[in-house]
Amino acid sequence: MAWPDLPNPPRITFVRQFSKPDDFSIGKGFFQRLGDLLFGAREERLIRPLAVVTSNGVVFVADPGANGVHRFDQTKARYDLIVGEGGQALPSPVALALGSAGEVYLTDSNRAQVLVIQPGAAMATPLALPDMAQPTGIAFDKSNGNLYVVDTGAHRVNVFKPDGTLAFGFGARGDGAGQFNYPTMIWFDRGGRLYVTDSLNFRIQMFSRNGKYLSGFGQVGDGLGDNIRPKSVATDSHGHVYVVDALHNALQIFDVLGRYLLSVGSIGNDRGEFWLPAGIFIDENDLIYIADSYNQRVQVFRYIGGPS
Repeated sequence: MAWPDLPNPPRITFVRQFSKPDDFSIGKGFFQRLGDLLFGAREERLIRPLAVVTSNGVVFVADPGANGVHRFDQTKARYDLIVGEGGQALPSPVALALGSAGEVYLTDSNRAQVLVIQPGAAMATPLALPDMAQPTGIAFDKSNGNLYVVDTGAHRVNVFKPDGTLAFGFGARGDGAGQFNYPTMIWFDRGGRLYVTDSLNFRIQMFSRNGKYLSGFGQVGDGLGDNIRPKSVATDSHGHVYVVDALHNALQIFDVLGRYLLSVGSIGNDRGEFWLPAGIFIDENDLIYIADSYNQRVQVFRYIGGPS
C-alpha cells in the first residue's frame, strides 16, 4: 500500500501497525508478571495512544487510557507499562521526547508535571520544574540539554536548563507571528529549528532554538492542505513537514516553505486510515510512527520518495 495513487510515483508506503506486545512477539516484564500474580492477568494493549517515540529497538507510547506509558523493548523481548512513583497512575501522559542518554521525557497535563523515564526504569520520576498551567508538547535539545515544554494553558513555550531552572520562554496569546492560541506539540528538525503546532490558530510556526520567530504556514479549512485540528508535527531527513490533523483524520505533508505536497489517510480502521490520530514521530531512517488514538494502535509508514 502506497501513496499517492498510481500512476504517480510512490512517496509513502505502509510498513506495519501494532497495538499489543504480541505484535512484537515479546512478553511482560517482571513487574507486569508480579501484578498479574497479585491482581489477576489482564490484556495489555494500547487504549488511547497519544504519542510515540522509539530508539535502539525500544518503542514508548504515551496512553492516558492505560494511565501510563507502554514500553515495547524488542532488544530484550519484554513489555512494561510505566507509571509514576509508588505505582501511581499517570492520568494524562500526552507527549514524549528522547533524551541524549537513553532517557525519555514525558508530560502529564492533568498533573501539570514533566517526568523522566531513565533507561530500564520501571517508573517515571517527576522533574523539579517551575509550575506550568498545562504542559503538553515536549522536545529535547541535544546540543545543550535544554527541555522545551509547550504550556498550552499559558499559550507559551518554556525552555528549561538541565538543572531545572527556567532559561527563557516565548509566545503569548494571539494570532500574530510568534503568538499562540492553544499550542500543543513541538519538534526539533535536524538543523535545530523548532516547529510548534499552533492548534487553534490552525497553523504551524517555526522558530530558532532561542525562540526567534522564523516563519509559519497554515489556515483553517477542510480542503487539501488546510487545517481543522492540527495535533502534532514532525520532519524527515529531506526537510518535509508532516502534520497530523485529528479532524481531517489524515497525515498532510508539506515542503519547508509550507507548500502542500500530499495527504495520507481518511476516516476508518483499515491500513492507512485513521480515527482521531494524535502524535507523530519520525526516526533517523524516515520511519513515520502515528498514534492512531481511537483505533487503539500505532501505524508505521516510510517515506521512500527522495527530495521534493
